[in-house]
Amino acid sequence: MDNSAATGGSTRGRSVLVAGVGNIFLHDDGFGVEVVRRLALEALPDCVRVIDFGIRGVHLAYEMLDGGYATTIIVDATPRGEKPGTVYLIEPDLKSFASREPVSFDAHAMDPQLVFSTLQSLGGVTGRVLIVGCEPLDCDEGIGLSEAVQCSVDEAVCLVHSVLAEITGEDQVINHGIDR
Repeated sequence: MDNSAATGGSTRGRSVLVAGVGNIFLHDDGFGVEVVRRLALEALPDCVRVIDFGIRGVHLAYEMLDGGYATTIIVDATPRGEKPGTVYLIEPDLKSFASREPVSFDAHAMDPQLVFSTLQSLGGVTGRVLIVGCEPLDCDEGIGLSEAVQCSVDEAVCLVHSVLAEITGEDQVINHGIDR
């Protein structure tokens, strides 16, 4: 899913990439995919590109490297040991990935940490990177989000809108019709 047709089609010069990652066949791992699916249906500023990368981590790495984004927001299931459904806003220290070598270029096995390591080995990350994450309950095989994570999708959409409003300065970004 890519809203670039609605925003001019080109990736060059876009200021913000919102990238959903995850595997919809592993229950809550599909969180990022669901959030960007919802965002792609909304009117967003022209400077924002929303893409569902799913399990295509190599594609995400190259898009981040070649896209010219000032900011990338990655939306993903993010286990941190909190209550399932907890939504996080994380700004990772990308320098900590500089010494790591990519373990694999298996597109089905690249999590965001491996994407960051790959980016460092290819020349580094350009721009700011944020992660909107959600604590998963169940990442075993199966389709559909757990109730706790499904209930957090609206919160994550609102958080992305708030971050976009801060980045773009466009207040209308947060007026998207979701009850808070």
